[in-house]
Amino acid sequence: MTRKPTDIRQEEIKAAVLRIIFRDGLKKLSTKNIATEVGISEGSIFRHFKTKKDIILGIMDDVIENLIEKLRDISLENTPPKERMFKYLCETVNYLRKNKGITILLFTEASYENDDELMTKLNYIFNNQKQLAGKIINDGIAMQLWDENISVNDVTELYMGIPITLNIEMVLNQDGFEAQNFCKRMFDLIMKLLKK
Repeated sequence: MTRKPTDIRQEEIKAAVLRIIFRDGLKKLSTKNIATEVGISEGSIFRHFKTKKDIILGIMDDVIENLIEKLRDISLENTPPKERMFKYLCETVNYLRKNKGITILLFTEASYENDDELMTKLNYIFNNQKQLAGKIINDGIAMQLWDENISVNDVTELYMGIPITLNIEMVLNQDGFEAQNFCKRMFDLIMKLLKK
């Protein structure tokens, strides 16, 4: 049997971690279960990642590259703020829907492990999401579309609760979760908060 290249195997391992967390919870996240999920030996995991922490750091790097950078592009677009906010929100929802388990992993592993490197990456992910959403809101306020008396920080903190709500919705409605409807509902709520 031919071995898969490391980059492909690493992606399979990271995807398996997210599936296990979403389906079975963190208590079932072991190298043995990861190996079973991928269809490799437990020792093979350590040919691709030195430690479990390295797997988590790899997933966090993916979030930065595949979500945060995309959100940055959206926040900097030269389109109306309302359009950018909807696109920004739906990009977040679609990414988290595709990568089920990521919200649980990010917040539990970084905070429970109390590891400086994990906390630094989590802080980067969290603060960038807030700042980029805040830029869109500030643009809308500057264009006099939204209430200038609103606390942008409060709205962005509320916005950061959306991934948690999304995760709960996905767990409770695994067969019937409608991402577009969720996006629209959350967007309408944000628009009501920002309304002049």
